[in-house]
Amino acid sequence: MHTNYYFLRQLAPVLQARLQGLYFMECFSQDRDEVVLAFAQARGKANYYKPVFVKVTLRPDFSGILVSDDVRRARTNSVDLFNNLTGNEGGDDPDRPGMETPGKAVLGVRSFLNERCLAVQLADDYTLLFKFFGNRPNLLIFRENNVEDLFNSKLVADKNLLLNAIDRPIDQSERAFNAAGGDYRKLFPTFGKLVRAYVEKRAQEAGAGVTWALLQDVLRELDAPTYSLIRFEHHPALSLVPLVEPVRTWNDPIEATNGFFIAYNGQNVVERERAEVLRLIDKRLKRARALMDANLQRLISRDDGPSHEELGNLLMANLHNVPVLPGGRSPETITVEDFYRDNRPQTIRLKVDQTPQRNAEGYYRKAKNEKIEAEHLTQQIEYREKEIEELQVHRALIEPMLSLKELRRYVKQHGLLGDAPASTDPAELFKEVQYEGFVIRIGRNAKNNDLLTQRYAYKDDLWLHARDVSGSHVVVKYKAGKPFPKTVIERAAELAAWYSKRRTDSLCPVIVTPKKFVRKPKGLAEGQVVVEKEDVVLVVPRGE
Repeated sequence: MHTNYYFLRQLAPVLQARLQGLYFMECFSQDRDEVVLAFAQARGKANYYKPVFVKVTLRPDFSGILVSDDVRRARTNSVDLFNNLTGNEGGDDPDRPGMETPGKAVLGVRSFLNERCLAVQLADDYTLLFKFFGNRPNLLIFRENNVEDLFNSKLVADKNLLLNAIDRPIDQSERAFNAAGGDYRKLFPTFGKLVRAYVEKRAQEAGAGVTWALLQDVLRELDAPTYSLIRFEHHPALSLVPLVEPVRTWNDPIEATNGFFIAYNGQNVVERERAEVLRLIDKRLKRARALMDANLQRLISRDDGPSHEELGNLLMANLHNVPVLPGGRSPETITVEDFYRDNRPQTIRLKVDQTPQRNAEGYYRKAKNEKIEAEHLTQQIEYREKEIEELQVHRALIEPMLSLKELRRYVKQHGLLGDAPASTDPAELFKEVQYEGFVIRIGRNAKNNDLLTQRYAYKDDLWLHARDVSGSHVVVKYKAGKPFPKTVIERAAELAAWYSKRRTDSLCPVIVTPKKFVRKPKGLAEGQVVVEKEDVVLVVPRGE
């Protein structure tokens, strides 16, 4: 939370008190992602008078602020920045003999509504803006409302930012909370991981979900916090809420940002790499447990009410009681005694355009598909259990490691990072939906789409894609001797529409064709293919 909105709005007035009456005297960088700003009352030929240094790290993986009275500048590999603001372009100050021309005077320090930004306001309508946006942090120089210069010029989009558009008003009223169905994340996107974890912890302890009263309690804590250094996801973190037992606490935000900055950057290489590996393992564990729980719930939900096999048996046992309508048609429903459940009444739905016997055959066909799906779910649960067990073993072995060489060898040997061996399990590689006994697979991105279409789809599989827009490739796996039912094709088309740029359209045209008519000539970008023959269906986009 060291760059969180709630912390920055408390840091701003305290930092302003430190910089009040000072001038922006010097700015330099001696590291690729680091900038040092010096503020002082005046400067002679060779020294500062009571300087205050603001050292800012702007790495994609970490950004933070250190406020200090002493920062040593390297004699080499150091470059001056923003000389037009610091006075370094001028010579002596004509009004003060023996003193150099001062830089721009500090007028104030401010934060921005619901944003991770901090600004030092200077004379002549200049503003130094620290932008702490995730993996895109930067330092920008504004003149009035427009960007005049920036530290990281590779972040081209930053050049188009407007100073008066950075504040982000959000309706955070109780009415808006209720309208959002109690989804507090929409109202408070600035909470971040730490505060969200604290809110969920408080809600779990109360056993009443996230209520408006709970959110108000948390906001009051954020307004008057004790700043705590904690361990979160195996890294040092600065917290404004009592999430876990703190390592250290502060009452002053400058002391807090300095203490956290030193603690985070003071980790040695082994600690940093071990923490990152453990974080990724925990992420994979969380995902595996969630997938296993979802499969368990699907398996359990199948036990609710009569199975399709039971309905088929009940229907066959009561064929003599089913009135046959003209043309061999059936009524919409029939109520029979359920001999599986103490002869309680059981209503069976029938397809009116089929005979009672064909309706029973339909239930038996669905029962067969149910068994196939149950076997698949059981296999997936066993696979996840094995994965969780392996990850827990890796975690237990990595936690005590102190040797960098040993850590890196183990990680590479077991493929725990980017060099992990590619999974060959389609259920792991792609989104997968079971529908009426057919397996529907969905690509996750452009590269994953190519993998699905080129390596995991065969000529008789059915291939679908939303027409004329980017989106996921969808494949329905062929079952020997069985045509694709219309209901399965429509469901796969709904998924193809949902996982495309047409998700919000009321109707979406979807290409449907056997995989053998889809090819990828050399030179096409990732995810692009050529379809030689196609049919089109119109569906309403619908997700899983």
